[in-house]
Amino acid sequence: MTRRRWIAEHWDEATATITGAQAEHLARVLRAQPGMEADVVAGGHVFHAEVAAAAPGEIRFNLIAEVEADPALPVTIVMSIFKFDRMEWAIEKATELGVAAVAPVIARRTEKHLALAAEKRAERWRRIAHEAAQQARRSDVPLIHAPAPLAERVRAASMATGLASGSRFIVLAEQERTTTLRLALEEVIAGAQADMPTLEIAIGPEGGWAADEEALFDANGWRAASLGPRILRAETAAIAALAVVASCLE
Repeated sequence: MTRRRWIAEHWDEATATITGAQAEHLARVLRAQPGMEADVVAGGHVFHAEVAAAAPGEIRFNLIAEVEADPALPVTIVMSIFKFDRMEWAIEKATELGVAAVAPVIARRTEKHLALAAEKRAERWRRIAHEAAQQARRSDVPLIHAPAPLAERVRAASMATGLASGSRFIVLAEQERTTTLRLALEEVIAGAQADMPTLEIAIGPEGGWAADEEALFDANGWRAASLGPRILRAETAAIAALAVVASCLE
């Protein structure tokens, strides 16, 4: 029988604790009692555990043994902020598919009211990622970065690794026709040494990247790639890109 999986907020070497809505559900709906078995994610690891103490606002587990868990895909999606309902769907599905992180960015064609509201929305995006990670039985929760201007994200990534590592930075661009995302990924994989670096894949807003943004990516060593001849919505592009990554790496 498959054990339910919970994501702990607090843990040490022998115990883990969940609080809030998770604990309420486990205590009131599932009627958790000492001895009940579950899988608990703590510190990026998954443990076979059993309930040690149960209360409506807090469930404490004893960690019995670590179990094998699949790692996240080594990819950060740099996602231009778009309509919040569709963006929330994209974050949920990207989490289910194994994304390591999502970096929301403000592009030139990001609607102004969305850009202004993005910072307050970030905590909701984190909750959605947390719930989706639990549903998908992940061993971790993807990092949802604080929203930032596109230029800040692009330059910071390049400065952190140097332009020599720029091949791992990929921008999806409508005008690119000769280089597919799969081809770009295969070249990154072929050039990787013992450890596969974290990829960054940038997805533009409705209307695509502005000319100065395309120049920004190029100046900072990002490689343009295509998902094919069709024009995709941003949320569709995010899911399609992760599916390509998974097919290359898993």
